[in-house]
Amino acid sequence: MKYALFLLALLSTSLTSLSAQDKGLDQRIDEAFKPFSDAVTNAVFFEVFGTPFVLILLVGSALFFTLYFKFPNIRYFGTAINVVRGKYDEIEAHKAETADLNIVDGDVIGTIKDESKEGEVSHFQALATAVSGTVGNGNIAGVALAIALGGPGATFWMVVCGLLGMSTKFVECTLGVQYRDVDENGVVYGGPMYFLRKGLASKGFANLGKVVAVLFAIFCIGGSFGGGNAAQSNQATIVIKDLLGLESAMAGTLIGVTIAVLVGIIIIGGIKRIASVTEKVVPLMAVLYVLACIYIIGSNFSFVDDAFGQIFAQAFEPKAVGVGGVIGVLLIGFRRAAFSNEAGAGSASIAHSAVKTKYSASEGLVALLEPFIDTVVICTMTALVIVIFNMGGVFDYGGDGSGVVYIDGLPYEGAGITSQAFANYIPFSDIFLTIAVVLFAVSTMISWSYYGLQAWKFLFGRGRAMDLTYKFLFLVFIVIGAAASMDSIWAFSDAMIFAMVFPNMVGLYFLFPEVQKQLKRYLKAIKVAR
Repeated sequence: MKYALFLLALLSTSLTSLSAQDKGLDQRIDEAFKPFSDAVTNAVFFEVFGTPFVLILLVGSALFFTLYFKFPNIRYFGTAINVVRGKYDEIEAHKAETADLNIVDGDVIGTIKDESKEGEVSHFQALATAVSGTVGNGNIAGVALAIALGGPGATFWMVVCGLLGMSTKFVECTLGVQYRDVDENGVVYGGPMYFLRKGLASKGFANLGKVVAVLFAIFCIGGSFGGGNAAQSNQATIVIKDLLGLESAMAGTLIGVTIAVLVGIIIIGGIKRIASVTEKVVPLMAVLYVLACIYIIGSNFSFVDDAFGQIFAQAFEPKAVGVGGVIGVLLIGFRRAAFSNEAGAGSASIAHSAVKTKYSASEGLVALLEPFIDTVVICTMTALVIVIFNMGGVFDYGGDGSGVVYIDGLPYEGAGITSQAFANYIPFSDIFLTIAVVLFAVSTMISWSYYGLQAWKFLFGRGRAMDLTYKFLFLVFIVIGAAASMDSIWAFSDAMIFAMVFPNMVGLYFLFPEVQKQLKRYLKAIKVAR
């Protein structure tokens, strides 16, 4: 603890001093960062038939899993809610099930290990931690960016991607629990790194499993520094500076350092402290944010049908300037939805693997709620507010293709657009939205710090020194994100998170039959318990 606080103090002092000496720190960071960001983006988003292959892979896989498991996003939605509510907790408490179940599992009565004692957090805490990693500024800034670029029609494709992504999330999170490691102290290590290495080895592809596991870990660390960190601090800094009327580079750096100190204090405590924070912060902020959206939508109820009309119509006949037709708006919607809910990236399975359960499919079912909460509910709410706000043509969809729009002659991007929409209907909403953006950003960062740390430990070992090294680098990227521009940060963030898709999908396609087996096992246990 004292070493981590010392590192935070050192970080704060050095960066504040640098910022005071150099008013162009943000430009210097951009100049140094942009070439690397561009190179990574070009490598990840290579195109096949004019479409980024990673999006084809994501959407095609989500559709395949939806069909293979016979629409689990619909059939098991109620079951998933009951698992989170604790309705089936008594099943977890039973050491032995029935003879039939033991035969299916290959176990003998009396020798079954009580796996329900393994793990560190509850179903609800695991869901809250994972949701906090997805319900963030992708829902506030990301949706605004999608609509600014692709118009209202991008919302439709975001929702489609979210619904399909529920099935992918179910598969990857079931595997995360199924192949997790638990050390002698009860600390859980899980996620794609482990199901790739252990799962593929069980199929006779040990070398392939090792290679893709290492690749995933590298990309996950990059994702934790980018989309789960720098992009979040970037948007939090923008809204704080807007609220306080600050413009200097020094202000951005100081805000970044302040956020880094707050996040550092939380992440030092590990997954249990992270879970205890996220299970309180995320539901509270999500409910308050949704209520604010509902108030705006309700106050403008006569425009709701028009808003939905634009969303559906412009999904197939987009009017945004330079969007590139239906395929263009579809890609914008899918890209922002995939960034927001991360279905297919494998990140959430790291948080879910820490759950206390002996049925891996139980947590897979819980996980399918994430894209629904994140994309179908919260992203749609944000989109409706922005579309209703722009009914009178406040800004032009599409713009110059950068995501920046002009409202009353002033440039706005990301969360700034959402802030303007809120301010039009709710007095002092700028304060509320600033708080929401900051808390969403912090909750996302602390969850992603756990994801990245797990990947870091997979590569470099589980010692204390490695732990502190990663956390220090993570905090540095908070400050970098606060000082750099939105364009370069989001390009790098997109690339890192989407890069995780490639190795993760290798594991999903090799191991999805195991998910089917575990699902049958859990559903049978529920049926027997009834």
